[in-house]
Amino acid sequence: MISNNYEDIRLEVLNKIAVLTLNRPDIRNAFTQQQTIDDICQALDEINIEPDIHALIITGADPSFSAGGNIKDMAVKSGMFSGTPEQIKNNYKNYIQKIPLAFNRLDIPTIAAVNGPAVGAGCDLALMCDMRVASKRAKFAESFINVGLIPGDGGAYFLQRIVGLPKALELTLTGDIIDANEALNLGMVNKVVPHENLMEQAMNLAQKIADKPKAALRMSRRLIYMAQSMSLEQVLEQSAAYQAICHHTDEHQDAVNSFLKKMKKK
Repeated sequence: MISNNYEDIRLEVLNKIAVLTLNRPDIRNAFTQQQTIDDICQALDEINIEPDIHALIITGADPSFSAGGNIKDMAVKSGMFSGTPEQIKNNYKNYIQKIPLAFNRLDIPTIAAVNGPAVGAGCDLALMCDMRVASKRAKFAESFINVGLIPGDGGAYFLQRIVGLPKALELTLTGDIIDANEALNLGMVNKVVPHENLMEQAMNLAQKIADKPKAALRMSRRLIYMAQSMSLEQVLEQSAAYQAICHHTDEHQDAVNSFLKKMKKK
């Protein structure tokens, strides 16, 4: 069962699709405070073990997707930004770095519906998802350098895998803001849509994915990520193992039977 005991996020499930909304518009959906981090990680873990959820959409309460780190907390060195250098290092590991690890545990496909500015860790949060649908109002910035910081939440891992090394270096070292169309050209987002159609378009994509056979869906996603760090021989070995499992699923047999019935009608 999916819990509704969240303070800083909203979570709902519609037609096999979970929608997680960052719900702190008062701080532009920053998520470096303990409560928000706990809410996000708990939600991701609950979603992952729910067999009837086949896809996840993450978005923010308008007008921002997420500002990432809470600058006011940084200014007064409170929360995860407090303590000695050693304590701050541990704070990062015990606070915000739990989020990319929670994403890494997911077996279902994820889509970021980027409704507005996605800045710093907010940009990285969108990059943690498998796909991104952006409103025309969306903006992206790997902006840590502008406040004298480095990407502390996994941005150095995610960004270069999506846009390539040279562009990742440019965006990280300049802190430049790019709009949705430039993000599309760089491959950071899958599509750009009018703001009023954002959730409809994200839901359409999620539904198309969620309607596919569940076992093959999860294993296909996992295989693609595994293949990023495997040799061809290793990928083929893993593919054979996953395929053997798929051949014994009811979903595969039903799909094959349905295909054969359609062929007979032609």
